[in-house]
Amino acid sequence: MRRAASAANRPPCQPPSACASTGRAWAQAPRWRRPHGHEGDHRRTGHDRSAGHRIRLGACATVAATARRRACRSRLVGTGGVIGVLPTVSVVIPVKDDAERLRVCLAALGRQAVTPLEVVVVDNGSSDGGAATAAVAAAGGARLVREERPGIPAAAAAGYDAAVGEVIARLDADSIPGPGWVREVARAVASRPAVGAVTGGAEFSGGPWGLRRVGAAAYLAAYHVALGPALGHPPLFGSNLAMRRTAWEAVRFAVHRGDAELHDDLDLSFHLGRLVGVAYAPGITVRISHRPLTDAASLRRRFARGFRTVFTHWPAELPWHRWRAVVARRRAARGRIVLDRRCEAD
Repeated sequence: MRRAASAANRPPCQPPSACASTGRAWAQAPRWRRPHGHEGDHRRTGHDRSAGHRIRLGACATVAATARRRACRSRLVGTGGVIGVLPTVSVVIPVKDDAERLRVCLAALGRQAVTPLEVVVVDNGSSDGGAATAAVAAAGGARLVREERPGIPAAAAAGYDAAVGEVIARLDADSIPGPGWVREVARAVASRPAVGAVTGGAEFSGGPWGLRRVGAAAYLAAYHVALGPALGHPPLFGSNLAMRRTAWEAVRFAVHRGDAELHDDLDLSFHLGRLVGVAYAPGITVRISHRPLTDAASLRRRFARGFRTVFTHWPAELPWHRWRAVVARRRAARGRIVLDRRCEAD
């Protein structure tokens, strides 16, 4: 009889609006004021202890908590930070009088497992007026952009400005990406929501077979060892890098695109590292020409441009200033990640 009376006095199921408001009120309350277990625990509320009513109220709370987690994740991470939803990729290739190598590069991009949204070829004043570059770009399905200001910094910046993808990837004309390169670039950016740019490794496409990987590794290791401490993070490598388009938009007016004697990738590293962070992604690798190690004049010019780029950013970007800024940015990024995890736990 007591059970029958309890069933008769059982409160009816609440309408959806009341259910939602109950769950919302519980989810928004401080933890120390929430009822033990869930908001339907009738030891605190004084309502009937029927299991059915508790289940209904528990379902309301579950719906409310799920909505809060989704909203918090969307606000803190964004669509680019959710693995499984790969961002679109625009590939930018600055070129000058290098149509044959560009042909090989475009052919490699045509064999990608994940097709890029677009390929933007920037002709930087080729001696034939860009006719050969235009023909190769058209044959490879690329969009041609012309930049008359001399220098790779101007050409690369013009390509980044023209790109429309969520991720802007950069190759040189002599870069040969593997068939999974675009996919790995998209994954590398999507899996690192706390950084705005990633860079990868390389191996030489020519020269003695036994030295192709070892020589490229030594070349890039020297680059990282020499410039990593000055930057506070890995330097971007112009033959194989990618950044969020929003990251480029944040620095596009700050980069030194008018100075042809700077390394554009190193200049970009100085600007992006302080604001959005740079990470090394070992999964994205391309083959590059071994010309830097065979031409002494070219090697000397590369070193001179490297020193010029660093000195252009000093004294405002001296290492201790950069490390202080980079550490502060990393702490802020960790705080956002911790907040996101708390949202998921609620």
